[in-house]
Amino acid sequence: MPGVDTADALLRAVDAFEIDTYELPVEAAAMDRAARSLAASGLLLLGEVHGVLENPLVVLRLVRELGVGGLALEWPEELAPQLDAFLADGSGLGHPLWWSGAGNITAGHFAVLRALERVTVTLFDGCSFAADWSARDAAMADRVLTRCDGPTLVVAGNLHTRTEPLELGVPMGARLAEARPGVESVAIDYGSGGFYNFESRRGSGGPVEPGLRIVGGQLVVGLPEFREAIVPHVPPERVRVE
Repeated sequence: MPGVDTADALLRAVDAFEIDTYELPVEAAAMDRAARSLAASGLLLLGEVHGVLENPLVVLRLVRELGVGGLALEWPEELAPQLDAFLADGSGLGHPLWWSGAGNITAGHFAVLRALERVTVTLFDGCSFAADWSARDAAMADRVLTRCDGPTLVVAGNLHTRTEPLELGVPMGARLAEARPGVESVAIDYGSGGFYNFESRRGSGGPVEPGLRIVGGQLVVGLPEFREAIVPHVPPERVRVE
């Protein structure tokens, strides 16, 4: 059941999500480089494809391995009070922004955030999308720079975490690299599997070695096989606002 459309179903999926089943093999040189990014800039970027079950497990392992005290997510900033309510007592899930179905928010994320009790979470996406891609990314970068205090893992879609300008525009990662020299970006390298981005989808890349490594000069986390996440997805008119 990759998409769920009720709060009860989402809570059951969160409770059933197993956070200790994923092991992250680590190449020492890659871990050292990630740690240097945090020491030099206060940030480490992680680029994902939304809607993959293993994404929050990678986040959990990196946070624990690196000992960071901050986690920044490409979630609408308006959801911060609702997230606080969820972490306090399981409420707060009625806001329509939880239920877009984009895949950046999954049952696994909620389970992992419950486990990261001492980590400060920052939500840095806007409440409405800017018409211009670069403008949206500039705004996200500004929120990260002004709101993240201390070493922070910054998680977003893998175009946003690129540290150089793209044909599409100037990504958040490039803005952060300009403001914080030494920042590094880790790309999740996906092999074959399923993901949920507004609907069930399939992806098939080439052979991928597992774990945190350096490949072609780039920090990557390899996921040879990946699974479709359980994603809250409801048409906006069916969701009540809390």
